[in-house]
Amino acid sequence: MKLSKMLFKSLRETPSDIELESHKIMIKSSLIHQAASGIYSYLPLAWRSLRKIEQIIREEIDKVGGQELRMPVIQPKSLWDKSGRSISMGQELFNLNDRRQKPFVLAPTHEELLTSIVKEMIYSYKSLPQLIYQMQTKLRDEPRPRGGLLRVREFIMKDAYSFDLNKDGLDESYENLSNAYMNIYDRCGLEVIKIEADSGAIGGKDSHEFVAISDAGEDKIVICNNCNYSANSEKASFSKKQYTIDSNLENQEFPTPGIKTIAALCKFAKVESYQTIKAMFYNSKDELICAVIRGDYEINELKLARAIGDPNIKPASNDLLKKYDIPAGSASPLGKSIKVIADDSLLKANNYIAGANKEGYHIKNVNIGEDFKASILEDISQIPDNAQCSKCNNNLSFKKAIEVGHIFKLGTIYSEKFDADYLDINGKSKTIEMGCYGIGTGRLLAAVIEQNHDKNGPIFPRSISPYDLIISPIKYENKIIKEYTDKIYDLLKSNKFDIVLDDRKESPGVKFSDADLLGFPIRLIISEKLIEQNMIEIKLRNSEESIKIENKKLIDYLRK
Repeated sequence: MKLSKMLFKSLRETPSDIELESHKIMIKSSLIHQAASGIYSYLPLAWRSLRKIEQIIREEIDKVGGQELRMPVIQPKSLWDKSGRSISMGQELFNLNDRRQKPFVLAPTHEELLTSIVKEMIYSYKSLPQLIYQMQTKLRDEPRPRGGLLRVREFIMKDAYSFDLNKDGLDESYENLSNAYMNIYDRCGLEVIKIEADSGAIGGKDSHEFVAISDAGEDKIVICNNCNYSANSEKASFSKKQYTIDSNLENQEFPTPGIKTIAALCKFAKVESYQTIKAMFYNSKDELICAVIRGDYEINELKLARAIGDPNIKPASNDLLKKYDIPAGSASPLGKSIKVIADDSLLKANNYIAGANKEGYHIKNVNIGEDFKASILEDISQIPDNAQCSKCNNNLSFKKAIEVGHIFKLGTIYSEKFDADYLDINGKSKTIEMGCYGIGTGRLLAAVIEQNHDKNGPIFPRSISPYDLIISPIKYENKIIKEYTDKIYDLLKSNKFDIVLDDRKESPGVKFSDADLLGFPIRLIISEKLIEQNMIEIKLRNSEESIKIENKKLIDYLRK
């Protein structure tokens, strides 16, 4: 490829509103072009890298028995109504009608459609297990696209789905895909860790993310350096401090004029925050929900949503609170016929102060189980900055990270809804166990750039670089240099190297700068003086040093 013929334009400056380095680099090096917010064209250089990433993914998924297919982006909305996700996906789901007003969706993922296919294709245990995957465009109406390819509305994803006889089979498929993912990231030159994660709108019980540690990430992850426990902060558990538990005392109502916050209550009553109960109220399917937690912790609304089984919970409106006669600042579940979800921290102390559900009053010596009962009792707390590991009690640390892959043990949540069953060896009907596994290729590319760049541009690993190398001749228009360069160019092409020749009439400084901006792993420099010495200068992108080698040794060197 001649650089003069490439769809490429180097920019020395980027718009001031672009913050992340990968986004800046992709714009400056003509990797992507924005069509609208969160919607990008992959220009030729980026597309070559993405194709290499896709090939790596194919090779690793095929190794564990993957079969590639292609499903449509547009799907009947009825499939999503059947799974319930036409509602649970909320406004992220793109909806449209055809000319006959038949409703469709633009798929953000493909569990529904593939499960319906498998239902028609699989009848017997003899046909299981199956591992099916595709490379396909996905669409999600993200409320806040950001960071170039890190959060977009249209993207390419490898989504894979396992179908197994039982939970043991699902566990094996899950482990196989997990190992395949680590191989993929390693081959792409990306450092990742595997962490526990929330299943979100996809569903299922067990879920893990693969994340690249980066300041550009919007995910906050928790790591224990002692026992290697790691999790997304949305999912992470931690050791909640145990306090002395005395005998339960009788309730005592007392006035708290003007007290509306836990901090104000602690100061007024001369107690610590762990001696108080915080109550928060939510609307779940038009039902009032009361979430209670110890006063020294905060509620994690994602954990709460998972506990309730409603991803669309939202803070209760004033009208709903008035309907149940809930006073702001003095509220609690005491004496109320409402569903209560309690954090398990309430078991680690007793005789709390809680709102009296009476304006300007609180109650001492409130105890869970005795004064109010919880429909659900589990961890719904946000992890604090000074948290300790729930497994070894060592201090936890927090890092920012980019999610580059997500895997789920779906179990039977989709197969049950779509009647995806099989007959076992005894002729008995059983429900297929499912897993799903996703990698966004564009986000993976952006994460690689975030981890591999300098002030001059990206430092692509050779495995996913758009091209293997670039030839940067000095004064290519010189007849001697042109003839010599063209011979080297043809030699490299005949030896199956992906190569770019910078044939432009530009200064060496411009050529070298553009080579760095495009991230070529190797730059070959040819000059009249080097020709006279029968040498070629080689500059590696990840090194400040350059070397000179004899022409006859060039191919062997590049193949190392």
